[in-house]
Amino acid sequence: MKAARFISFSEARTILTLAVPIMIAQLSQTAMGFVDTLMAGRYGAEDLAAVALGAGIWLPIMLSLGGVLMAITPIVAHQVGANQLLRTRITFNQGLYIAAIASFIAWFTLRNTGMLLDYMQVSGNLKLKTLAYLDALSWGVPGMMLYQCCRSYCEGFGKTKPLMKIGILALLCNIPLNYIFIYGKLGIPAMGGVGCGWATSIVMWIMAIIAVFYLHLSSHFHKLKLINLPRIVTKPLITLISLGLPIGITLLIEVSMFSVIALMLARLGETVIAAHQITLSFTGMVFMIPLSIAMALTIRIGHLAGSQQFYEAKIAAQTGFMITGTGALLSCTLISLFAVPIAGLYTDNLIIIKMASHLIIIAAIFQIPDAIQVSSAGILRGYKDTRIPLLIVFIAYWVIGLPTGYLLSLTDYLLPAMGAAGFWYGLVIGLCVGAILLLLRYRTITIKCRHAVHTS
Repeated sequence: MKAARFISFSEARTILTLAVPIMIAQLSQTAMGFVDTLMAGRYGAEDLAAVALGAGIWLPIMLSLGGVLMAITPIVAHQVGANQLLRTRITFNQGLYIAAIASFIAWFTLRNTGMLLDYMQVSGNLKLKTLAYLDALSWGVPGMMLYQCCRSYCEGFGKTKPLMKIGILALLCNIPLNYIFIYGKLGIPAMGGVGCGWATSIVMWIMAIIAVFYLHLSSHFHKLKLINLPRIVTKPLITLISLGLPIGITLLIEVSMFSVIALMLARLGETVIAAHQITLSFTGMVFMIPLSIAMALTIRIGHLAGSQQFYEAKIAAQTGFMITGTGALLSCTLISLFAVPIAGLYTDNLIIIKMASHLIIIAAIFQIPDAIQVSSAGILRGYKDTRIPLLIVFIAYWVIGLPTGYLLSLTDYLLPAMGAAGFWYGLVIGLCVGAILLLLRYRTITIKCRHAVHTS
């Protein structure tokens, strides 16, 4: 009989060993967006606006379509845990087909956004620059999808350090390429913000090519002969799509909600929008920590569940909750204490600093339920459970969080209108509901797994 345990320090080391490289890779990709914004802004305000508008269009598309490919990770992790390494090759091959389809959808969409910009009342030179920026980005989409396929496959094996190195290299390449294409160097004409699109496309292909070479040359993967002409295998393809679509839709739900909030706040003026954007930018950076741990939990739980070690998977999940919970409490405390200096990093406007620091304090509370829900979702993904979490996220964000935020922010129905703070309070409420429901779903899954062990 096994002695009852709640957490394991050796398991914590394993999870963090997986999570830290993922975190560095994620931060590197986030930093690329920051570099694009900074360098385009120095070229001109209109170019900065074009990059910002373009990013608001292409990021949801890439996240949702790339999210489908994230299903490769738990499937491969289960196969690795069950020591079915040859089956992982079939999964990877089907991922390549999905990547090709997703690439075409994203490519076509990015090159046909004129009507959307008209609807957003974007016209003149800004419209032309935004369209040119998205056109340039569209050519990098196949590279990004190929990289996501390779990345998810590597993560399924727990190989996260090579991905970290690729992420750092991508950031290092992005800076000089931006300089060349934005300002016009080495015989290339100055393109302004549009140059960010071409630089990003080249970086996407650099990441993809390096990832493919790694899979082909690595001693760990070389024997699997992944780089060949894939063939369609219907059942694994359907499994990958059925598991991946809910992940992609979940990411779209989350990203689109923040876009809707930004549009709703537009009527309140530039100061409110700036304060909200500062808070969103900072919390997005902090979110990389629990997100990376959640991605590591998907890998770890997948390995253990794949090898039918459900008790060990439970310990890993509980340890993961402990890590993210401790991190959330720490970040909540530090963010609350340093809200004003944090806001001051973004602007020297005292009115915006005051408003943003108030929102940042609310966002500090946000850290705790957010850490719980993202960890729960990562664990459930490790168990290959994505459909019910999709429903829960939809309820938490769109049925509870957004409507509550709207009522608190822009109406006097519940309380006097709070402005931007109302939406952040609504997010806290929605996330608390989501965290509770996802925890209940996790408990249901663990009971099912325990029952499966007893009846087998």
